[in-house]
Amino acid sequence: MNLRLCHIFLLLVLLAACGEQSSQTEAEKTAAPDSGLAEVRLEPVDFAALPGWEKDSLAEAYHAFALNCAALNKSDAPRLGNAAVAVDAGLMRRACTAFAENPRQDFKTFITRYFTPFRVVADGKSEGKFTSYFESSLHASYHRSERYKFPIYGRPLDLIEFNPADFDPAMPSARLVGRLQGTRLVPYYTRSEIMEPGFAEKAPVILWADSYVDIYVMQIQGSAVAELDDGSKVRVGFADTNGRPFKGIGSILLEKKLLKPGQASMGNIKKWLKANYDKAYPHMNQNQRFVFHRLIEDDGPVGALGVPLTPGRSLAVDKRYIPLGALLWLDTKDGSANPVQKLVFAQDIGGAIKGAVRGDYFWGSGGDEILEHAGKMNAPGSYYILLPRGQEINP
Repeated sequence: MNLRLCHIFLLLVLLAACGEQSSQTEAEKTAAPDSGLAEVRLEPVDFAALPGWEKDSLAEAYHAFALNCAALNKSDAPRLGNAAVAVDAGLMRRACTAFAENPRQDFKTFITRYFTPFRVVADGKSEGKFTSYFESSLHASYHRSERYKFPIYGRPLDLIEFNPADFDPAMPSARLVGRLQGTRLVPYYTRSEIMEPGFAEKAPVILWADSYVDIYVMQIQGSAVAELDDGSKVRVGFADTNGRPFKGIGSILLEKKLLKPGQASMGNIKKWLKANYDKAYPHMNQNQRFVFHRLIEDDGPVGALGVPLTPGRSLAVDKRYIPLGALLWLDTKDGSANPVQKLVFAQDIGGAIKGAVRGDYFWGSGGDEILEHAGKMNAPGSYYILLPRGQEINP
């Protein structure tokens, strides 16, 4: 190994904190002891024991399951992802085939025939935290003007994606991003550096918006519908990030005592940011994570699974524990304390979604009204994973 590669390996180790590290597990039931993850246990339950099972007609979930199957059928991998909770991909595809062969069958009967529910327990606790996100909206133009002067950046030309394990199998497997500085590989620019005028030479500008606050909210949510100056609309989706750590603007404003506890809903935060923009700007940049976007033509925002998200049926999860494509029964409450008990699908991830029992519920698309509903959801809850029948679970 030459000296330059040695330097790169050392740098990759230092950068490992900037990415989402993949879990390495030896069992289908628990995380490996040396992985640094919580120990996950699956407890079998009956469908009748699922909270709200009799009330959810599952009609809304039919289309989401079809999208799930379309994504799963593109791979012949033996399991979904590399999560602490293993899901047999072959058995999942078998269920998808049975679903496609008889699309008019009662969907609830189909689920009970091909799946078995298990309560997810992490370090002895089945309760975690559940929040919500949505597809926001903003006003934009393809051309810069006095009104439309805030750039919505596409993926930078100099952003490099790499995995330390590709260089040395003994190194941690992680998706990291950086850039070249001369012959050195260094972390990518922070949010405040990206907001400098000269950055426009490093990334394409896909649209110009009339509000940095609206762009900021879009980055938190991951996507938006942009209403253009000619009256048409385009969908803006997630493309990549700068790999820097995420810090929620709500926690930043609470730390600075600019908002009082109990007032940090997304709706209140957006109102405060717009009303106090000059004061808010430096606080917004304390969140180093920056999201780059792309224009998409799908029917909805596209999640990490690669399919359009379904309002009320898609869930962002921590893929170190729950694999993308998994079926989950959710039991939590919305921002108005109403029960949310239904079948959902692990179809997305998020920078702040960390933990074995942790989820971000996709509310849907819209403006400030839906932001108010989605932004208030922050409740304890639990979920149950539905594994395909026939899958063996380690004792």
